[in-house]
Amino acid sequence: MSARLFLANSLKGGVRVPRGVRSLASKVSLPPYTYVSTLSNGLTVATESIPGAQTATVGAWIDAGSRSESKANNGTAHFLEHMAFKGTGTRSQQELELEVEDMGAHLNAYTSREQTVYYAKAFRNDVDKAVSIISDILQNSKLDETAIERERDVILREQEEVDKLQEEVVFDLLHSVAFQTQALGRTILGPKENILSIERQDLVNYIKSKYTADRMVIVGAGGIDHGELVKMAETHFGNLPYSENPMSFGEKLYEPAKFVGSEVRARDDTKDTVNVAVAVEGASWNSPDYFPMLVLQSVFGNWDRSLGASPLLSSRLSHIISSNNLANSFMHFSTSYSDTGLWGIYVVSENLTNLDDLMHFILKEWQRATTGLSEAEVERAKSQLKASLLLGLDGTTAVAEDIGRQMVTMGKRMTPQEIENEINMVTVDELKRVAKQYIWDNDFALAATGRTEGLMDYNRLRRDMKTLLY
Repeated sequence: MSARLFLANSLKGGVRVPRGVRSLASKVSLPPYTYVSTLSNGLTVATESIPGAQTATVGAWIDAGSRSESKANNGTAHFLEHMAFKGTGTRSQQELELEVEDMGAHLNAYTSREQTVYYAKAFRNDVDKAVSIISDILQNSKLDETAIERERDVILREQEEVDKLQEEVVFDLLHSVAFQTQALGRTILGPKENILSIERQDLVNYIKSKYTADRMVIVGAGGIDHGELVKMAETHFGNLPYSENPMSFGEKLYEPAKFVGSEVRARDDTKDTVNVAVAVEGASWNSPDYFPMLVLQSVFGNWDRSLGASPLLSSRLSHIISSNNLANSFMHFSTSYSDTGLWGIYVVSENLTNLDDLMHFILKEWQRATTGLSEAEVERAKSQLKASLLLGLDGTTAVAEDIGRQMVTMGKRMTPQEIENEINMVTVDELKRVAKQYIWDNDFALAATGRTEGLMDYNRLRRDMKTLLY
């Protein structure tokens, strides 16, 4: 089976070294690169070798998640993730667990709204075994009826645990109102009635339609050679079918999402705090505004009163909130999807009598970005963002995660240097432009739980989206 190889983010034929530094290039090791191959069945293989690494992370990143489901089968992707480790046609559950344990490896999986991931971290000499196991659970899961019934209770208990995590609840509610009646607004675990009714055939149908070669990237990072992983992929994934209607990574697989300005409040007077998320429609993965919106998120920053010196180290908003004891903590976020996103803030407060002041100052700070932020706070935000993104690439699993996510969402992988350059190019004027486009006088989605009685009504808060008066 043939494979087409190219070096991601460089010229075909290898790295072009400037004429004046050719002698130096032989003495200085070049930075790691992401090599990408496409097998004849459409499967993509991407690797980044880390010289000297004794371990490697390998896995399959699949361009399918809860957004790929209908209302009737919502929860299938997550259910299937649970079933993957319950035995295959060649390995029982016990044999699978013993094989992983004997290697000293770590095997894991997770489901998001647009992706499903199965990966393993193992010693470099055991990479072929790890790839074999991942291939087996993806293509040959037994999906035993008894195991399915047993797993329903496990998932229901997991749902109960998630329901106790206020941040998870608030963000699920936020998606449900921001993308009402749409797949992106549904939860990853699915409703209880679906968990109780999903059958084996639903799982089989999902595998056939979503686990196809053209929607999957086999990723390796660490102590692994690209050519070797390509051969392993040909051996273990060479028979993966191709979609009837294939699409390239980065193309729109879904019906375009429509953001809805709306709110949901789940009042619970037994709680001590109010937990609120407010978001406007954000930028997609491929949007030219992706990095400016990340910088804007960093400008307003995060804060937690348990961090003693934080008012002096973070944003202007943290100083306002901490000085007036308006909240326990806040966190700005910029969540991106293939065609849309959510940009906003998540805040927790036990100061229930001053929630109007809290929301007022948050929205006033957002509006300040439309008139121009200071150079100093923008440079601080850019430095913090670069540290967060680039220092996070520590270890083979983090690198594999970065490769897989970028390949599936954009069809390519940006090097750390390219990411740094994109952030460095963001200017004050560009932030002013995106603030006017995404925030100024725009509808927002709001989700709140707990002691919500002190929150102003939606229309009152909406007016603060277009006034700069403090």
